[in-house]
Amino acid sequence: MTNEEIRLAESRTRKKHWKRWGPYLSERAWGTVREDYSPHGNAWEYLPHDHARSRAYRWNEDGLAGISDRRQMICFALALWNERDPILKERIFGLTGNEGNHGEDVKEYYFYLDSTPSHSYMKYLYKYPQAEFPYAKLVEENRRRDKRQPEFELLDTGLFEEDRYFDVFVEYAKADVEDILIKITVTNRGPDAANLRVLPTVWFRNTWSWGHRDRRPTLHKSRPAPNPVIELNLSQVSQTQSETRWLHCEGSPELLFTENETNARRLFGIENLARFVKDGINDHIVHGVKESVNPEHVGSKAAAHYKLSVGSGETVVIRMRLADSNFKGKNAFDAFEKTFALRRREADEFYATVIPQDLSADAKNVMRQGFAGMLWSKQFYHYVIKDWLRGDPDNPGPPEARRKGRNHQWTHLYNADVISMPDKWEYPWYAAWDLAFHCIPLALVDPDFAKEQLTLMLREWYMHPNGQIPAYEWAFGDVNPPVHAWAAWRVYKIDKKRSGRGDREFLKRIFHKLMLNFTWWVNRKDAEGMNIFQGGFLGLDNIGVFDRGAPLPTGGYLEQSDGTSWMAMYTLNLLAIAMELAKEEPCYEDVASKFWEHFVYIAHAMSHRGHNSIGLWNEEDGFFYDVLKLPDGSHVPMKIRSLVGLIPLFAVETLEPEVLDRLPDFKRRLEWFIDNRPDLTDNFACMRSEGMGERRLLSIANEDQLRRILSYMLDELEFLSPHGIRALSQFHREHPYVLHVKGTEHRVDYEPGESLTGIFGGNSNWRGPIWFPVNFLLVESLQKFHHYLGNDFKVEFPTGSGNMKTLWDVADELSRRMTNIFLRDEKGQRPVFGNLQKFQTDPHWRDLILFYEYFHGDSGSGVGASHQTGWTGVVTKLMQQSGEFRKNNKTEPAAATAPASGIESWDGASVPR
Repeated sequence: MTNEEIRLAESRTRKKHWKRWGPYLSERAWGTVREDYSPHGNAWEYLPHDHARSRAYRWNEDGLAGISDRRQMICFALALWNERDPILKERIFGLTGNEGNHGEDVKEYYFYLDSTPSHSYMKYLYKYPQAEFPYAKLVEENRRRDKRQPEFELLDTGLFEEDRYFDVFVEYAKADVEDILIKITVTNRGPDAANLRVLPTVWFRNTWSWGHRDRRPTLHKSRPAPNPVIELNLSQVSQTQSETRWLHCEGSPELLFTENETNARRLFGIENLARFVKDGINDHIVHGVKESVNPEHVGSKAAAHYKLSVGSGETVVIRMRLADSNFKGKNAFDAFEKTFALRRREADEFYATVIPQDLSADAKNVMRQGFAGMLWSKQFYHYVIKDWLRGDPDNPGPPEARRKGRNHQWTHLYNADVISMPDKWEYPWYAAWDLAFHCIPLALVDPDFAKEQLTLMLREWYMHPNGQIPAYEWAFGDVNPPVHAWAAWRVYKIDKKRSGRGDREFLKRIFHKLMLNFTWWVNRKDAEGMNIFQGGFLGLDNIGVFDRGAPLPTGGYLEQSDGTSWMAMYTLNLLAIAMELAKEEPCYEDVASKFWEHFVYIAHAMSHRGHNSIGLWNEEDGFFYDVLKLPDGSHVPMKIRSLVGLIPLFAVETLEPEVLDRLPDFKRRLEWFIDNRPDLTDNFACMRSEGMGERRLLSIANEDQLRRILSYMLDELEFLSPHGIRALSQFHREHPYVLHVKGTEHRVDYEPGESLTGIFGGNSNWRGPIWFPVNFLLVESLQKFHHYLGNDFKVEFPTGSGNMKTLWDVADELSRRMTNIFLRDEKGQRPVFGNLQKFQTDPHWRDLILFYEYFHGDSGSGVGASHQTGWTGVVTKLMQQSGEFRKNNKTEPAAATAPASGIESWDGASVPR
């Protein structure tokens, strides 16, 4: 075991709490639903960026390159001032959903460079301009632009010309659980010397202004310069860990103290409750207001003020140590560099066990930063709906309207946990279906955390009593695709491969909770009890001609191909879990039979053509569509070639003959059903025929349907892009889908980049771009089909080329196209950065990777949230299992020697060669 693996084991057994401290500070707490107490739910406007420096947050803190303990009692982050900006740079800036021409958008350049799972070592980079930061210009220019114009970015302002900026690296190394070494390295990339104020800041989350003013922690100056010390005392706050910490500051910085209290005078024109307020240090540094900081050197927020003059190309290092020791009589910085070097070396040793050694240095760098982004995107998320609706003592009550407004039906919800975020600036709140995908790459480096995350969403203080999983804070009652079971099964298998044992207790616990959620789906989203499901927008925002999350302008409802397919996939995932558990506990065989039969009914309904009914499969076109059911009972297929018609491919599972032989009751029931209910099993792949290795196949799509769907999916004039599978066929570039309803035109056009419409907020686009989560599932599905159909089943790739490939090779090629988005091509260019020459050619930018929310359907350039390592982080799993590319066609061995564990190859076990 590597030393990092030992730390993870100690954390798992609670021998040592190595994860007590981590990057749990958000990049943005302002503009969130949690902090919104407005009458009409205007979260962006209620607490905007301009208020953030002056207003105490109720629920979460934010900061630049920050860390906190896992309950966020103590926070540490960086503040900077270039002596030109109107405010301290204490947090990342971006546009609100109403300011951006394509919705909310971060407008800074920062990068997650490294992190171990225990956060024993972490590294972050922020690029700080030396000229005045153009806050107003960014807002004004983006407001001026419409949706057909690109976003106006910080690079577009010319601020980085002549490289007049600082590279500010922040590194953390844990000497022990409560002993964190901090190194801040500043390099002037510009041609001239430049001044910089660096203010490492420590503070307490404000837990006392909400009816607990008697429980107020304090910090004070306990030792003067040189090497001054700030003492943090938590004795007034209930804490399980030790009550006192010390922040040791090397050198002779000035220590500045204030309170983490709202500056009500600035914001509301009324008197402050406290003499010193949150923006006191800002006013002292930027405006020279001496009385804005506490001369007694006491408060709940403090900063060490370092004044630097950095020559061109020069580097300056600041060292600090946050520890549970005051090091009396000792130098807190002894062995500092030795500890840092050790932790870096241990990080390298750990990732050598995860990242394939045959990858190029470039690919290894992409994987390493991918994992860093996943691990840096953890955040302490705090939101108690009951308190939020009711309001707090000593504070104005919330408007009466909110008692029947957003999230009012989720009063049981009590969130106060470290959770994996999609993006800590654009999406600083968990999203249930995003989280499921996060857990796949997380399982490669920290399966315990991945399992904890999946289990957490199903705990009684998250899951609704009716069985619904909370979606996200903007609307917990929205419906996301049910991918939790898939993720649990995948994480179980990844963990089993890496550890050598399957965590059956985890699998059993989550299976029982998932059955509650499955029941909710069946009872709430099957309008007529006919196994055709709705669900609303289902995470695909603007993919339909209507906003699928709102009442239809036609009346009636949509019978959704994707909603029904997700449910078919859900049944197969639960079937696979039940069969795994039944290997040792036969009582699960009956449950497995239940899910097998449920799948049969759903698959039959999707293709059924019976009395007064229409299936979702369109025989004429050879594609699955949503069907609009109108109030008069008529049905209208919505003939849009989109992911909606590809998602049925996700509902596929293969079963091994030896597994069936170990489960005689299940096998007997299965065979009876096949023999006696041909009316239900004739229209889809129903397990009657044995495939390669005598496997059985469960799939919505039969062989003929599979070929017809793939002829669209693998056509470069339709779905197939040089960078993956598009969310919408580019057929609709020249042939938009148009529907007129009551004098209004509704249409779907191929839009490969940013959304050109405002449906569902307009900041995400499923009408042409490439999205990694669904592409990842398509790759997996093709591998599963190949596992049954074998080498004799081939399709044209690309369609019309005459080049025939097995499905395994097709999956391999799609993986290659996706991973190549991030890798340098033969010209040294990364498709992800498009025409951003600074990122393509500058030696200080070209190896910094951003993992965007989605990617341009034609060019592969990054679009949407720029730091959504989240589900885009599955690229690390693709690279781990498939490498960069494969020059030779590699196919699965003959049936007699094929792996006996089904799709285990997908989990890094016996990859077919």
